[in-house]
Amino acid sequence: MSAPRPTSAPDLTAEKLLAATTAVGWVRDGMRVGLGTGSTAAPFITLLGQRVREGGLRIEATATSRASEELARQVGIPLLEPRRGLRFDLTVDGADELDAQLRLIKGGGGALLREKVIATASDYLLIVADSTKAVGQLGRFPLPLEVVPFALPWVMDAVADLGGAPVLRMSKDNPAEPAHSDQGNLLVDCHFQLIADPAALAAQLIVIPGMVEHGLFLRLARAAVVVQGGQAQVWRPGQAPVAASQFTDLP
Repeated sequence: MSAPRPTSAPDLTAEKLLAATTAVGWVRDGMRVGLGTGSTAAPFITLLGQRVREGGLRIEATATSRASEELARQVGIPLLEPRRGLRFDLTVDGADELDAQLRLIKGGGGALLREKVIATASDYLLIVADSTKAVGQLGRFPLPLEVVPFALPWVMDAVADLGGAPVLRMSKDNPAEPAHSDQGNLLVDCHFQLIADPAALAAQLIVIPGMVEHGLFLRLARAAVVVQGGQAQVWRPGQAPVAASQFTDLP
């Protein structure tokens, strides 16, 4: 179910916009919405804000990162603070990789912990993705980890023993300094190449002391809007893709 990767940035920009536009059409009045992070989630937030301002859509939302929270404020989306009992009708987020079972690698933008928290608190997780994110097998995209700073050397040793070739992520703004998550933790990118058994690897990673969260999102996504060949498709776990135009509501 993977496809050749587009060769130009305009192609990808158009694909991301189409995926976001499709997802916005499924947001209903009165929903509580989780707002994802990344290059496909950002246009979704922008378009959703337009519906709030111009169409009178009444929603409340919580964002998975400071960047998405700031964007939501700019476009006029009312925000909710985390609290006990809060659940979301729908969360829309991107992915760095997804396979036919809607197993995901996420965290390329460093927001994996908050993304997993919001995804788990959601009744419906919808992924939006351009054609480059669809893969036959997870693992070519480096698997992100969020790690407590004190535990970093031991976490890296444990991941290396699993074959992950861990690399500490450095800051884009200052390449001499490590990157930090919104929680102040470090980010480690693991190069497994191909992950034969994502569930087994997730179970091995989550028990490493000091490893706060990993970027394998398993059994969380209910559907995905994937744009291929200029057309938006709806993917569901283990099912053949269908045209998004066939749906007028959440699949």
